[in-house]
Amino acid sequence: MADATDNKLSVERRTSFGKGAARKIRAVDKIPAVLYGHGTDPVHLTMPGHETMLITRRANSVLELDIEGTQQLALVKDIQRDPVRQIIEHIDLIVVRAGERVEVEIPVHIEGESAPGTIHVVEANTLLLDVEATHIPERVVVSIEGLEDGAQVLAGAVELPRGAKLVNDPEMMVTNVSLPRAEVAAENEETAEGDVPSIEDEERSE
Repeated sequence: MADATDNKLSVERRTSFGKGAARKIRAVDKIPAVLYGHGTDPVHLTMPGHETMLITRRANSVLELDIEGTQQLALVKDIQRDPVRQIIEHIDLIVVRAGERVEVEIPVHIEGESAPGTIHVVEANTLLLDVEATHIPERVVVSIEGLEDGAQVLAGAVELPRGAKLVNDPEMMVTNVSLPRAEVAAENEETAEGDVPSIEDEERSE
């Protein structure tokens, strides 16, 4: 689970804004960010580039910020990246408090193998869960071990981490198991051929 105690960062307030100011910040390996939420005024920050990049590799990171001596928990809400170089250009943070619950998209991880000859298709890559802000699970595990052709796993049947609540529709499809299309087509073709009467059958029927 994402734990803020492992994600401590010392950050600075900033008073210069705009694209020019942001470029200067990124030029010295730092990242511009904004912190908001709980009815507070937005706080514009400068974050250490390398440390922040490492921490935010994990989805839904919760950070323990030291803002010039003031401690604040924050959830990474959005990360804007350069589409070509993939460097972080800006981060949106939301104020959170210990014990508070938040709704976050949690990645789905498929585990196991379905029955021989079948394949599985993932219909939902994430599940929207209601969880404690300081204990956000890294992923939700969905087992397809031994599932046969036609089997479906719905959101309501997924085993959730302790304390998590499903926000999605319980009937939402997460993954389904089926035979490959080529095999289904081949079976249908064999069936169709088997239904065509032979010449001998036609002669006997006359």
